[in-house]
Amino acid sequence: MKLVLPSALPPDLARVIVLDTDVTFASDIAELWALFAHFSDKQAIGLVENQSDWYLGNLWRNHRPWPALGRGFNTGVILLQLDRLRQAGWEQMWKLTATRELLTLSATSLADQDIFNAVIKAHPWLVQPLPCIWNVQLSDHTLAERCYSEASDLKVIHWNSPKKLRVKNKHVESFRNLYLTFLEYDGNLLRRELFGCPCPPPPGAEQPVLLSATTPQLQQALAQLEEQDTCFEFQQQRLTVHRVHITFLPHKPPPTQPHDVTLVAQLSMERLQMLEALCRHWPGPMSLALYLTDAEAQQFLRFVETSAVLSARQDVAYHVVYREGSLYPINQLRNVALAQALTPYVFLSDIDFLPAHSLYDYLRASIEQLELGGRRKAALVVPAFETLHYRFRFPSSKAELLTLLDAGSLYTFRYHEWPQGHAPTDYARWREAQAPYRVQWAADYEPYVVVPHDCPRYDPRFVGFGWNKVAHIIELDAQEYELLVLPEAFTIHLPHAPSLDITRFRSNPTYRDCLRALKDEFHQDLSRHYGAAALKYLTALQQPRGPA
Repeated sequence: MKLVLPSALPPDLARVIVLDTDVTFASDIAELWALFAHFSDKQAIGLVENQSDWYLGNLWRNHRPWPALGRGFNTGVILLQLDRLRQAGWEQMWKLTATRELLTLSATSLADQDIFNAVIKAHPWLVQPLPCIWNVQLSDHTLAERCYSEASDLKVIHWNSPKKLRVKNKHVESFRNLYLTFLEYDGNLLRRELFGCPCPPPPGAEQPVLLSATTPQLQQALAQLEEQDTCFEFQQQRLTVHRVHITFLPHKPPPTQPHDVTLVAQLSMERLQMLEALCRHWPGPMSLALYLTDAEAQQFLRFVETSAVLSARQDVAYHVVYREGSLYPINQLRNVALAQALTPYVFLSDIDFLPAHSLYDYLRASIEQLELGGRRKAALVVPAFETLHYRFRFPSSKAELLTLLDAGSLYTFRYHEWPQGHAPTDYARWREAQAPYRVQWAADYEPYVVVPHDCPRYDPRFVGFGWNKVAHIIELDAQEYELLVLPEAFTIHLPHAPSLDITRFRSNPTYRDCLRALKDEFHQDLSRHYGAAALKYLTALQQPRGPA
């Protein structure tokens, strides 16, 4: 590809820098670009001398390298004067050289580098030798070390040795540290601490007013927080504007259908293994927000590429929200995924639930039969269950689920820990139900629901664990959404290790106190917005409660 760049690139492009993917810059690339000014009128290729003995020959018996000028040149970093190469007839020049050499050499050993060197051997006026610090090639040879005196002098490190970090080089620790820095690179560092770029709100996500402010206003709001406040990290997290990469991977939305449903969920790296099973259970469109570091985003990319299940799905939209802060911004993530759903309805789920195999088709049929839309606002409740078994035979029907429930292989979700979270679903009635039935809101109710896409967004003040879904259901009820339980729908929670936030909630009284403060603040806002109609929520909050 390097050989055909003069003809492949636009004819009005005069200069390019060509880099191998295994180079690391330890300097500003503008300094490299400035070296074009040192070219003579005829020179068209800038290269660093090869720092191994390859082109000198005799490395082993019958070693026959391609012809080169002296030690030859390494093509990991190249400055190309495209206009001059075109004028010199570059395409004909390299093809004739390669054809001539291949009469006696059966193949190239170092690909384009061999042909570049053979052309330069025949036309030495083409090359402008570059300072060796612009392509320090890792090897056990001392030539690379003689190129510079201190590691701080380095401009570009070329990891071209098969041994990589295991080479015998006096500065290998510096190389290793630089490599690890880039391996764990953090875009937040580049965004703020170094360059101070402005921070717009995440696309499509509703955020508190402060989050749409410019960077100085946001920094002022953060500066006003008291670091000694026991709830400082909660306040800091809710003000944090995250970098968001919408549609991180190629996405082909399905054709528009009047009753279509998108599954909406969020996850972090430790739940990534649940994606394949979810894709097998839900054949419809999905919008997923992933909370990742920059390095984890690259791991996620490789995970999808190597998964036959995930790589085959073009109707799953992945949106990366880059990690920042100590608490999981769960409702901000949900809002990002919800805003990017493209269907009229959304199934608001969690990544650790597997829906019934038939649920996608059943939901679309139910929406049509119930004639939702228009003035009728309804939230369709999907009853939630859980299993404690990692190896579990998923039920194919409601009848099979009830059998597992009676046998103790399944439970209603969080029955042992937090029954009030799903008790209003009325599982006893659901067992016998043949048609959708309406249930009333009750304190701490947090079912999984199907709602129109324009439903209220989640309250982003709730971060970490606790009350994030409860607040959303209250908002739906306050806006007079009917709660209709579907008689044939179900979703099942799979067991997994507890998250860091739930562990902190259970073990840290201060964490729970901060959550209670957020609840109080939320109810005050409800009262201001809905007036007397919000009194029932405040009354419910003041009643004796359980652990969450």
